[in-house]
Order: sequence, then structure tokens, then C-alpha cells
Amino acid sequence: MFCLPHHHRKLPAIAAIVIFAVAISSAGCSQNPYLAAPGGAAWNMPANAAISQNDARLAELNRRVQLLDDNNRQLTTQLAQSDQQIQVYKDESELLRNQLAAVSNQMESTAIAARNAQTQVRGMQASAQVRGGATIQPNTNLTQMASRLNLGGIPVQQDGNVIRISVPSDQLFAPGSAQMNAQAATTLDPIATQLVRMFPRNRIGIEGYTDNAPLYGGGFASAHQLTAAQASAVLDLLSRRNGMPPNQLFTVAQGSNNPRQSNDTPAGRAANRRVELVIYPDNY
Repeated sequence: MFCLPHHHRKLPAIAAIVIFAVAISSAGCSQNPYLAAPGGAAWNMPANAAISQNDARLAELNRRVQLLDDNNRQLTTQLAQSDQQIQVYKDESELLRNQLAAVSNQMESTAIAARNAQTQVRGMQASAQVRGGATIQPNTNLTQMASRLNLGGIPVQQDGNVIRISVPSDQLFAPGSAQMNAQAATTLDPIATQLVRMFPRNRIGIEGYTDNAPLYGGGFASAHQLTAAQASAVLDLLSRRNGMPPNQLFTVAQGSNNPRQSNDTPAGRAANRRVELVIYPDNY
């Protein structure tokens, strides 16, 4: 019987061990989840975890964006409300300024009316003395001197013991205004020159008259306020420009009283708008 050498008998055993090891290794690798085929559940686990984390971060970012958007809308609403409140304050401030200006104008008109009332009282007292004749020494030459007045078409009238010089207001002021125009000085200068020369000591009243037309603009609430301001403007010009003593002069506001003509026509209303310089026989 043929026998293998001793070392040759070990080969089958070694081969069997190798085959067994390969089989064990193959079985173990087929059950390893990290070596499983792509697309299986074990293969997808890391990817699913990353997607979940990204979704969470995205949701958080969306929540923050929404919060910022809500805050922005609130701030926009608050800003609009603040702008509206600022406009309300501006409107109220403008209203208060207008009311203050109106009160100031009213106070000024009242002060003018008060001063004119004082001068009017003095004028009425002087006029009453003229009518009563108790304490007055009339100027016997008054009538003669009236005839010597040459005022270039300005009407001069003897009215009892007084002389009236009637100056159309339209030659001195714009209608409804007490602001003298450029023609006023040219009209009044010749009159003042003759008054200073012929009646240096006589009391002279300045009476303002107007028509019954409604007042527009000028800041005067009544015809009396308008005529008082016009008479005061004439007094100021005669004393300041022509050097007539202020205590020789006084003003009277007649308003629309004592019209010379009917107010039904433009010509009649123009004739009623006048400033009369009234020369009294008594001395100041």
C-alpha cells in the first residue's frame, strides 16, 4: 500500500480549515449593516438623520422670519400712528397761532377804538360848547375866512358856527382801508398849509364817515372802527408831516351815520365816504 509522506497528510486538514474560515467570513459580512447593499434601511439611516436636522433648522429660521415680519408690521403701524399724531399737533398749533393773531388784532382794534372814544368825547364836548355858546368866544371873522379858503375843488361849507372841509376818502385810502395811499399827502398838504396860516389857534375836529356797504378785509369789525382808524391816520399826518399841534386836533368816528347822499348808487356811496375837517370858533 502506497503511503503519503507525513507532511503531505496535513494538506487536507489545512484546506478544510481555510474553507471553513472563508465560509464564516462570508456569512458574517452578509449580516453587517454597514456593508449592506445601497438602498436598504441601514444604508439610509445617516441621510435621514441629516434631513431631519435641516428641517428643524429651516423651521426655526422660518419662525424667526415670521417673528421679524410681525415686529416690522407693528413698528410700521406705530410709525403711521406717530405721523398722524404729529400732524394733529401741527394742526392744533396752527389753529392756536391763528387764534392768537385774531386776538392780537382784536386787542389792537379795541385799543384804537378806546383812544378814538376819548378824543371823540373831547370833540363832542367842544361841539356842545359851540352849540351852547356859554363859554365860547366865537371868531367873528370865521365866515369871512371860510370864503377865502382855496382848496382846489375840495368842498368847503359853512355849517352854523363851524366850517367843514370835506375830503373824499377815496383820495386818501383804498376802500375799506385805513392805510394812506400815495395821493394822500398831495391832497392834504395844501389844506394843512392854509389851516396853519389861517386858523393857528382854532380847535379842529377830524370826522370820519363811510357808506353802508359791508366791510371786506382791512381787519375792521364795524364802520365805526374803520372811520376811527381813518380819522386817526389823518390826524397823524397833519401833526407829523405838517407840524400842526396834536392838542389842536381831535377825531370823531361817525361810521355810516349822516350820509350826504343816498347809498343806493355808486356815486352816492362815494360821496358818503369822506373825512371832514371841522374848524371850530373856539381856541385850544
